[in-house]
This record gives sequence, structure tokens and C-alpha cells, in this order.
Amino acid sequence: MATMTHDTAVQRLRSGLILAVLSASSFGLSGSLARGLMNGGWSAASVVAVRVLVAAAVLIPIAVQQLHGDWQLLRRNASLITAYGLVAVAGTQLAYFNAVAHMAVGVALLIEYTAPIAVVAWLWLRHRQRPGAATVAGAALGITGLFLVIDLRSGMSTSWIGLAWALAAMIGAAGYFVLSAQGDGTLPGTVLAAGGLLIGGLGLLAAGAVGIVPLHATTNPVVFQHFTVSWWPPVLVLGVVTAALSYVSGIAATRLLGSRLASFVALFEVLAALLFAWALLGEAPRAIQLLGGTLILGGVIVVRRGEIDTTDAPRAKPGTSETPVPEFGTER
Repeated sequence: MATMTHDTAVQRLRSGLILAVLSASSFGLSGSLARGLMNGGWSAASVVAVRVLVAAAVLIPIAVQQLHGDWQLLRRNASLITAYGLVAVAGTQLAYFNAVAHMAVGVALLIEYTAPIAVVAWLWLRHRQRPGAATVAGAALGITGLFLVIDLRSGMSTSWIGLAWALAAMIGAAGYFVLSAQGDGTLPGTVLAAGGLLIGGLGLLAAGAVGIVPLHATTNPVVFQHFTVSWWPPVLVLGVVTAALSYVSGIAATRLLGSRLASFVALFEVLAALLFAWALLGEAPRAIQLLGGTLILGGVIVVRRGEIDTTDAPRAKPGTSETPVPEFGTER
């Protein structure tokens, strides 16, 4: 029985890691596609709003089918879905865009992607899940690698306002992982993603309507390194791949891995963004950034080993952020 339990736990880790890397890679593609649209005249908030609303349109029919007419399930989880949309989707995006308006992009990214440390602290303080030596060592490797990938050597300016917004973005990113793992296992991940994306997209439109963020778009061609396309293919890929696919796979991965490990694997998004920028925008990574990517990988491996060593430990009570649920695609 112990062997079967261990094998099941290892299988959950393997499946979760595959989904987490898929999610991080999909998220990483969004930056290069968004840069192309913004170079063509789109505002950043418009790119994000269209991205998440297209994703919501893709996922809502699937979510409705998964509900099987059980609308009470939506009512019981309304607060979770609303928090996911406002915090994990709209709040994080708004905070990040306001941060980069006052400080360098590299610094803002670095602060936002310290979210795994916030997740570890939350699980420790809220659920008494004290981090082990492997988690601490993996965190040190991952954050060091993040410093190198972002490469802060060039002149960087900042401000207290920018710092406050960047910290808000970090809290929102941590909330993404914590909220993704919440629930009693009855709410399908696709339903959570579809509802959150719809609420988040409408929240961004509302923010634009009152002037918090600028909203404007064009139909100009989008220019990448080796090709030029019309405006709609990047928008379609942004919505379907970098939002619908990434959020659904990210929720599934977090439910399989737990908030802590999933948040560390998500550091791959920075490396993926670097590689996609190289392929699509011609922004070749420097040697120090490749070294940073290697350290991120090492950090994730160390944290993963720590998770394997604790798979036989008692799991958290149902309803907490570490509740086991069925694998992706079989939530109901």
C-alpha cells in the first residue's frame, strides 16, 4: 500500500510539473506578442483586456458543459471566482503596469517574481506548513537565477510609488497560486479560469473607463523579427494560448503540486519570455541570463526533491490551499 501511495504521489508530481512548465511557457510567450501589438500602437492595458476576454470567450462554453447545469456550484464558489478575477487576473496586471510606469521593467519583474517567497510565508503563517531545507535552498537558487535572467546591470531607476505598485503585483502573483489551489475539489479548474478571466477582463475595461489605465488599439500590421502579420493572429494566440491554455493548465498544475512548488516552477516564465523574445524580436539573451536560467532550473529541482521527500506526510485539511484534487481534465 505504501508503494502504491508513493507511486501515485510521484505520478501527481510528474503530471503537475508538465502542466506547470506548459503554463509558464504559454505565459512567457505573451510578452513578445504583446510587445509586437504595442509597437503597432496598442496600449498595454488594451492588450491585456483583449487577451483575457478572448480567453474567457474560449473557455466559457467548456465551463458551461462541465457545470452540467449545477449553477449552485457557481453560487457556492462565487467569492473564490471573484477574488481570482480581481486579484489574480486584473489586480496583478494593473499593479504591474502601474509599476513599470514609475520604474524600470527589470526591477518591477524582479519584485513581482519574488512571489514564491510570499507563497511560502503564507503557507507557513496561515497553514503552519514550515518550509524545509530543500525549499529554502531552492528559493535561494531560484531567486539568484532570477536576478541574473533579468540582468539589472544597466542603469535602473525606481521610485517609492513604483515600489508600492510592484509589491502589489507580487502579492497578486502570490494570490494567483494560493487561489488556484483553493476549494473543495468540486469546482472544475476550467470554470474557475473562465469566470476569473471574464471578471478580470471586465475589471480592466472598467479601470480603463475611469482613466486608471489607457485603453486604445489599432489595426496596424504587427512586425516581428522575420515576418509581419495582421493584428488579429497575435490577438488570437494571446487569448487562446497565453491566457486560456496557460490559466487552465496553471490551475491544474497548482492543484496537483500545491501552491509552493507550482510558484517556483512558474519562474520558468521569465526564462521562456527571454527565449521567445529572442525568436520573435531578435533580443538575444546574454550569457549571464542563460546562467540565471540554469540556476532557476536547479532551484526548481531542489524544491521538487523536497516535495517528493514529504509526499508521505499528512496532507492539509480539505478546503486549504494544499487539498489534493483529481488530475487535470477529470475534476468532476
